Amino acid sequence: MNQPSPRATRFGETAIFTLANLVTLARLVLAIPVLVLMLDQGANWLTYAGWAVLAFSDRLDGYLARREGTTRSGAFLDPMADKVMVLGGFIVLGINGDFAWIAVAIVVLREVSVSIYRVVAARKGVSLPALRLGKWKAAVQYFAVGFVLFPPTADIIWFQQIWLWSAVALSVVSGIEIIRAGWSPNKSTGPYPAL
Repeated sequence: MNQPSPRATRFGETAIFTLANLVTLARLVLAIPVLVLMLDQGANWLTYAGWAVLAFSDRLDGYLARREGTTRSGAFLDPMADKVMVLGGFIVLGINGDFAWIAVAIVVLREVSVSIYRVVAARKGVSLPALRLGKWKAAVQYFAVGFVLFPPTADIIWFQQIWLWSAVALSVVSGIEIIRAGWSPNKSTGPYPAL
């Protein structure tokens, strides 16, 4: 029985100038003025619209990368853009007094620790791509920030806190999952190197 051939992609993994990468670079550039607006103006329709565009563009560049072909440059740039957005958003809301600093610190520590862990793993030949729980974590983090900026929910503190602490919990659990993935045996290559 013939296996279906994989769908042809437009770009190989060494490509740099791809549509997905352009969207990612645009996210990085746009993140700075949006974070400044958040710091300066807090919750209003302009800052919410800027954050919503950033969050949507994260989905867009992922879709484009899957459709046109994932690249090494994209694998580096996309997580960087995610970190700038999420850590920047959480830190700004901590400064503004919307997020408890303990919650901000946990999320920052998780993101930095997992990034370092992935670098160490890569040097030992272990690839640790984002897992499904990590993708849920990112979505909840975007919502947690977004609901603080969204004018209809800007004053509903209990609602914001549910999203904030859900994001914190998912950050911790998904971080543990990534660490476990680095130690789990791989059927095709044997046990992963100790990380």
